[in-house]
Amino acid sequence: MDGMTRKQVDKAESRDFALGPGPLRPRDAATLILLDQEGGEIRVLMGRRHSRHAFMPGKFVFPGGRTDPADSRVPVAENLHPDEEAKLTGAPGRTSPARARAIAMSAIRETYEEAGLLIGRKGPFATAKPDWQGFADQGVQPSLEVLRFVARAITPPGRVRRFDTRFLAAWRSDVAVELADGGPTNELEELVWLPLGEAKEADVPTITRTVLDELEKRLTEDPLLRPGGAVPFYRMIRNRFVRDVL
Repeated sequence: MDGMTRKQVDKAESRDFALGPGPLRPRDAATLILLDQEGGEIRVLMGRRHSRHAFMPGKFVFPGGRTDPADSRVPVAENLHPDEEAKLTGAPGRTSPARARAIAMSAIRETYEEAGLLIGRKGPFATAKPDWQGFADQGVQPSLEVLRFVARAITPPGRVRRFDTRFLAAWRSDVAVELADGGPTNELEELVWLPLGEAKEADVPTITRTVLDELEKRLTEDPLLRPGGAVPFYRMIRNRFVRDVL
């Protein structure tokens, strides 16, 4: 998508997003790319959104959603790795540590709510926040240290909904509990583990395919996804979609 004009992006995403006048300021959002390495092949968890949803109906996506600032106050077993926090809080557009923490925590919460996967480590956990009660019920302390910041993208103007989305990644081995019946919401109709190559060929939004391409390249260079890796950042500047590196 790098270098595409707004007209070209609108055409490419016309089946992904509802076009029309929307908010000028994008809202913070986070999504989690959960990876599983089995038999030398890397698979990624994706779910299909309900066809009735206004935002990306029927598309395969990663678990994720809008950031809740209150998530920053939920206790964790381990904080973000310093190199990852530096990437999340750095330029352009400085982000406070509390906001970065909320963004990262929302990716963990949404993965629980939509996929029934609790990322963290086993141990006593208590909270008064109902959105995190499942972690208390399962005895799981959420952990941010396992997350890797792998991409960022801001929805171009002219969409009914706009998000400033941070794409985070973790390994399936970082999941402390997998609920047999999935998560408590019905955001996703179907959850599947797809090889990276197949995931790019599925019915996914254009930006999702772009992020998968980026992640595949990073995994080729760094199979362990070490902290502090380069983060591609996609956004519209002067009527052209550009790729920067954080």
